[in-house]
Amino acid sequence: MLRTIALIAALAAPSGAAFAQDQTLADIRSELSSLYSSVTALRGELVASGQSGQGVAGSTPLDRLNSIEAELTRLTSKTEELEFRITRITRDGTNRIGDLEFRLCELEAGCDIGSLGQTPSLGGVDVEPTAPAVETTPNAGPSLAIGEQQDFTRAQEALASGDFRGAVDLLATFNESYPGSPVATDAHLLRGQAFEQLGETTNAARAYLAAFSGNPEGPLAPQALTKLGTSLAALGQQQDACVTLTEVATRFPGTPEVAEAANAMASIGCS
Repeated sequence: MLRTIALIAALAAPSGAAFAQDQTLADIRSELSSLYSSVTALRGELVASGQSGQGVAGSTPLDRLNSIEAELTRLTSKTEELEFRITRITRDGTNRIGDLEFRLCELEAGCDIGSLGQTPSLGGVDVEPTAPAVETTPNAGPSLAIGEQQDFTRAQEALASGDFRGAVDLLATFNESYPGSPVATDAHLLRGQAFEQLGETTNAARAYLAAFSGNPEGPLAPQALTKLGTSLAALGQQQDACVTLTEVATRFPGTPEVAEAANAMASIGCS
């Protein structure tokens, strides 16, 4: 029994073999959960066998288990926190790189925006897909932190009231403050709409690109891609606009944006 407790204590130590450098945070979290279950089982055995009170006061097997359990809880919490932060940083960095690729393509003669493809994940780190964005209102939508929800609602209200510059600034601050937010795609899309109202078409195109690249398979992706295509057309980049708008039907057949993209292609003379 004591040898088993000692083994769990060794595995729970941050410098133990369980924390080999080639393990991912998910692996470590899974192993910590397994160890936590073992501690719970051992606690039951100690109580059932009557050994929980043996030993010098303050150093009984049960005391040691309590100490190990507390450390496992702390390590599990820290691992989850690090995993969450890494995921957010990776997503935000990848989106920023995609935006830079688009900007560079704009400056290069003959660059085909439609051929850029999806930006590889930053650092080669695999992350779960961004949570699908949905229409968000103060009483519905993804679960957000209180401050996050308030900031997003304030930006929505500014846009609805016609304060387009204020909306742009609030949405920019929101994206910087909450990288990887469940409503990040919504924020980029709304920012693009605000830029359109201000007549800043280039900035609108960049916002729509960010909305699409942030969640290219999400429910707002067809709208973001269509908006990107029409913005490129407004900027006089007919070829890039046609390529982008063609992708709407290819990627999202059956969505309402297919007809919208087709009408836009007809209006700008896509072949």
